[in-house]
Amino acid sequence: MPFNIIRNDIVCMQTDAIVNAANPELKMGGGVCGRIFAVAGEQELTQACNAIGRCEPGTAVITPGFNLPAKYVIHTVGPVWQGGTQGEEQILRGAYRSSLELARQYDLESIAFPLISSGVYGYPYEEAFAVALDEINRYLFQHDMDVTLVMFNTTAYSLGFKLRSDIKSYIDDHYVARHLDRRRRPDYNQPWAPSPKMSCKEQETINTLQSLYEPGSQGKLGFPKEKTFSEALLSLIDAKGMTDAETYKRSNIDRRLFSKIRTNPAYAPSKSTVLALSIGLRLTVQDAQDLLARAGFAFSPCDTRDLIVRYFLERGDHDIVKVNAALYDFDQSLLGL
Repeated sequence: MPFNIIRNDIVCMQTDAIVNAANPELKMGGGVCGRIFAVAGEQELTQACNAIGRCEPGTAVITPGFNLPAKYVIHTVGPVWQGGTQGEEQILRGAYRSSLELARQYDLESIAFPLISSGVYGYPYEEAFAVALDEINRYLFQHDMDVTLVMFNTTAYSLGFKLRSDIKSYIDDHYVARHLDRRRRPDYNQPWAPSPKMSCKEQETINTLQSLYEPGSQGKLGFPKEKTFSEALLSLIDAKGMTDAETYKRSNIDRRLFSKIRTNPAYAPSKSTVLALSIGLRLTVQDAQDLLARAGFAFSPCDTRDLIVRYFLERGDHDIVKVNAALYDFDQSLLGL
């Protein structure tokens, strides 16, 4: 853990390994494959691949990275799209799974994938993306590894049309344009403070959170208000019967970061961490508001990321991978990490 999605050129990734969407003969091809050969050193990588000989669809092999920033290249062969009736999905899942297992065999801690088979092999983009998210997420629930999905195309939408349309409608319905003096605009990634020039809905949000801090009040989570964020979080995990590992994996949070939260009662988290934990702990919007308030934050009706997280919380959909896919699709920073 964690799992990240970025737009970049995979040959620039400084991970232990990058994955090459290879052909069965392990020859230099076009697209991602051609870029990797060119930057690694065509002659060196070709000789290494020739020594291996072949890689069957759904399997993976490994070579040095040569001139790449990555130490290794894991070559995997995805399926050629033939309409979806020739076992393409299982082959594609096998390509991701085999690559991850090979990385683990070599004790690698980080790996970067392209979106396998979505280029010249013709696998439909949205379906290829869904398989990548699901298979990587399944693996990370069993093993710790930093995994990055590197998207080169900046125009294609990653979500299904209906989900993207629903989220966009929700944002349009709930987004409150700021009518603030630019010199006094609050930063919602910092502890909140009301402003006399806030819109009505912003002021309502702040007033709701202020009520949580009235002397003697109890938050929605049912914990005494004098508890720190860390203390309240750990009590909440116990109350839900969740383990530490389940919590940080479902929240896409690094194990080392979670360890800091557990061992330091005064730990001050980032807003991204609190939002990630709200998803991972399967909180309601009201409970998420309380958890945010304990860390000095609030949901903002002027922040697209906040609204997307609220969209999923309101619907009881606590899949952190799906949430991050939506955030990626709307050019927002991802949760956890």
